[in-house]
Amino acid sequence: MTELEIPELMDALMTTRSMRRLSDTPVDDATIEAILAAAVQAPSGGNIQPYQFLVVTDPELKAAVGELYLKSWERYEPAVAKVTPPAKTEQAEASYLRNKKVSDELARNFGNVPVQVFVLTPQISMAVSDDEGEMDVGPVWASVYPAVQNLMLAARAYGLGTTLTTVIRVYEDEVRDLLGVPDRYAIAALVPIGHPKGKWGVARRRPASSITNWNRFGERRQ
Repeated sequence: MTELEIPELMDALMTTRSMRRLSDTPVDDATIEAILAAAVQAPSGGNIQPYQFLVVTDPELKAAVGELYLKSWERYEPAVAKVTPPAKTEQAEASYLRNKKVSDELARNFGNVPVQVFVLTPQISMAVSDDEGEMDVGPVWASVYPAVQNLMLAARAYGLGTTLTTVIRVYEDEVRDLLGVPDRYAIAALVPIGHPKGKWGVARRRPASSITNWNRFGERRQ
């Protein structure tokens, strides 16, 4: 099992960024099992844990998933580029180009990452009804992504890098055929796991104060 590293919680939260450049150094099954044990400790509505994990480590299957991921990326990236507004600063432009480069590198090497973890979600409604009508308390996905975040943080504790990706949904039906996933499940996320080539650090984000409202929407604190 990979040696466990335990960064302080706030440090892990602030610096666990997407790692799209991963080495092909193997990750043992025991480490993946420990990471998934942490993932299922995430909260979910009514503690229903509405997800399944599908771990892909077989080289031939990983290569086939990689082909579908690249096929998805090569269709998705140009479409997004057409609707992406121009960067406002040179720094923002450099950040955009850097992110595009490493995303493209991930797409072209996806079949070689040590572990591919699919997070599958049943296509069900969480709505319930009473005499007054239907009560929409939110989508089932809200009970899935906390587990994905737990998975990524747990991987960080073992010194492993991850990225939350969804682009392969472009060819979701082909993934179902390849891996035997029933039609009732949707792909909520595909998370590559491996030893990172990059460094942990604080990613560029909007400051929380710029998107935080106090008491009423639109009321900000200086």
